[in-house]
Amino acid sequence: MSKWKKLTKGIVAAVMLVTLVSTAAKTSGMGTVHAEEPVTQPVTQSVEITVPDNKVPTYEYRKAQDFVLNIKNTGEEEIKNFVIEPVLQKDDNQKWPFKTAYQKYSEKIETLAVEKSKQVKFNFTERDDISTSRYTIQFEYTADNGISGSCSFYVNTTAKPEEKKQEVKQEPAGSNSQKDSNEKTKVNSESVEAGGFGNSEAVYSDGGGGSTDGSVPRVIVTGFSTNPEKVKAGTDFTLTIHLKNTSKKSKVKNMLFDLNAPVEGTDEQTSAPAFLPSSGSSSIFLDGMKAGGTADISIKLNAKSDLLQKPYSVELSMKYEDANSNPVEATSSISIPIKQDARFEFSDFEINPESISVGDEANVMCNLYNLGRIKLYNVKATFEGNGIEKEEVFVGNVESGATASIDAMLTGVAATQGPEMITMTMSYENEEGEVTTAEKELMLEVTEMADESMGADMEIPEEKKGGLPVIPILVGVLLIAVALAAVVIMKKHRKKKNIEEEEEFMYELDGSSEDERQ
Repeated sequence: MSKWKKLTKGIVAAVMLVTLVSTAAKTSGMGTVHAEEPVTQPVTQSVEITVPDNKVPTYEYRKAQDFVLNIKNTGEEEIKNFVIEPVLQKDDNQKWPFKTAYQKYSEKIETLAVEKSKQVKFNFTERDDISTSRYTIQFEYTADNGISGSCSFYVNTTAKPEEKKQEVKQEPAGSNSQKDSNEKTKVNSESVEAGGFGNSEAVYSDGGGGSTDGSVPRVIVTGFSTNPEKVKAGTDFTLTIHLKNTSKKSKVKNMLFDLNAPVEGTDEQTSAPAFLPSSGSSSIFLDGMKAGGTADISIKLNAKSDLLQKPYSVELSMKYEDANSNPVEATSSISIPIKQDARFEFSDFEINPESISVGDEANVMCNLYNLGRIKLYNVKATFEGNGIEKEEVFVGNVESGATASIDAMLTGVAATQGPEMITMTMSYENEEGEVTTAEKELMLEVTEMADESMGADMEIPEEKKGGLPVIPILVGVLLIAVALAAVVIMKKHRKKKNIEEEEEFMYELDGSSEDERQ
């Protein structure tokens, strides 16, 4: 019995010990089961939807425009199969300001990584009966893993310009209609630089139409080339335009292109388009382009002869149809640089003297007349030829219609066999820094230098004479002495004669006295 009592007491003690340990573990929150199981945190998933620059887009009458949404994954996992669509609000159609050409509009993003953004676009055209106001449009979105939500944004609309439309109809063809088209292209196109191009938005001619996703198939200019590469005023050239259908879903067909060049000239007699077709019309027809396809169109044109050297913008208007035969219109701008040939003349040379000896210099002058329409940059003149030292003269820049003087001093270095040909090479640069040269010739004779020994003999008397002319002085003194001698001799002769006359007079006087005495 004692053994069974001891066993029973041991079992009871063990049970009590287990109970105490379990109670202590529960009290401290560190149960054995909880310590072994992993602790999982809930995954948050969030989508941020905004419009570019947080701006309210403004829609105009009959002008299709993209409504752009930025979709950003701000959650902790990749988003898959994200679909967003506008709520057309069929129960109250007055709250939806756009034409509903399709039963449903939607855009899908297959995958969107964490902290990454993608854009979706919906192409809308406001209703013709819409007023100038502000509207709220709503979008709903869904994605895998139970993601869903909605968002709303403001849009501004512009009422139909009835009066402006009537005024355009009353205008004659080729007047302000072309001006309005050019202004529209200027607003909607990219800035066109020298030798560049720009594209405007494509719109449906009747304000409706569209593909299943609401977009307008857009044909743009991706580049152009000319043959020859540099187009000069007054010459023919071939213009080739490279086109692309940016739509990935819709083909385009029955494409008609028309080139409109700016009118240049100061009066009615000289004004004309800067570019005219060499033959035929300025319209080009193309059967069509597949979705995402490219094509080239070409036309041979003539550049007006009096065009200035600068780029000239040409408008390319496009009319085509989408896959559902809905008419679409678009415009693009092409900037074609025009080059002018330099035109100049030289006056006749003025050479002084026309013959020089070795070591002497001759002054050579002429005028440069810039008769062209371009400026001549860094003009230089170089003189080279037999018997002279090479001479270079810098003239500088010469404006169109201006005159510049070329003045050089040519030094003789070797005797020539009579007059020899001297070549003046004039060089100048254009706006691109390309150097061009032209030549003009003149005649100049270089003789031998005078004999030094003969020159020395001729100079010896001058050295002996020092600073006074000895011979002239001696001659002068001699002449003076002769003159003085002649005067002295004449005086002596006259004195002797006077004495003789006086003696004769006295003799006569004495003789008469004696006679009176008798």
